[in-house]
Amino acid sequence: MKKYFFLLLWIIVVGCAHNYGQLTYVTKLPHKLTENSGIVPSKDSTLWFVMDRGNPDKIYQVNYEGDLLKELKVKNAKNHDWEDLASDGDNVYIGDFGNNGNDRKNLAIYKIPNPDAATGDDIEATKIEFNYPEQKDFPPKKKKLLFDAEAFFYYQNNFYIVTKNRTHPFNGEALLYKVPAIEGKHEAQYLGSFFPPKGKINGQVTSADISPDGKTIVLLGNGTLWVFTDFTMDNFLSTGTLKTIDLGVYTQLESVSFTNNNTLLLSDEESGKTGRNLYSFVLGN
Repeated sequence: MKKYFFLLLWIIVVGCAHNYGQLTYVTKLPHKLTENSGIVPSKDSTLWFVMDRGNPDKIYQVNYEGDLLKELKVKNAKNHDWEDLASDGDNVYIGDFGNNGNDRKNLAIYKIPNPDAATGDDIEATKIEFNYPEQKDFPPKKKKLLFDAEAFFYYQNNFYIVTKNRTHPFNGEALLYKVPAIEGKHEAQYLGSFFPPKGKINGQVTSADISPDGKTIVLLGNGTLWVFTDFTMDNFLSTGTLKTIDLGVYTQLESVSFTNNNTLLLSDEESGKTGRNLYSFVLGN
């Protein structure tokens, strides 16, 4: 009897230790990806990741078992603060727009060709530069710290960037900007703002993506998913239907990407003994 009691206790403890709320655990990511910040699925059933500020100018290929398959040095690019990945189906885009101090004047998005086809140890990037015309001071006053960003997606030859609020006191406002997916220098076009409904953690946007059919947009926060449907572009933030989902996971969720019109992949950074995981999530009706 004592043997079965301890077996039952072990099952309960392990089950609690692997409680991922509404997320389904897929695998533990490689140790090199402790600060992963962007994810896109590839055409060959693997995944590509980048890491944020202070990490190499590289993009990393991982399989669904968590094995690191390849590292590619991104030439003509500098990881000032890479914060998200996007794809147009062929090319991959790296969002170098992390701006914690709201003092950067070198915001950029790097375009690289399909990394699945790379044959060497590096890959060439072209640079798309932009600025926020509404930002006049670098940095602005604490109540105007609205120009950090960790989230964007590609849609019909444009990027849609959603900013991460760092105001003091915190007011939650996220700004939406549009930038042409064309090499050169651009002024980002302001499209509107959004006050994310608060979950258990302040509503800061950490990643974004749009479904392959263009009918669903998701914004990710730490523990929260905001899902937009029945919208009209460009300002999806103020049109259509918004659903707020408490994911039940309050680690540092940094990345979200669609694998099909209903299924998402998410990942979190490592913090202490938590994170560095790959998850999946299926959107309901």
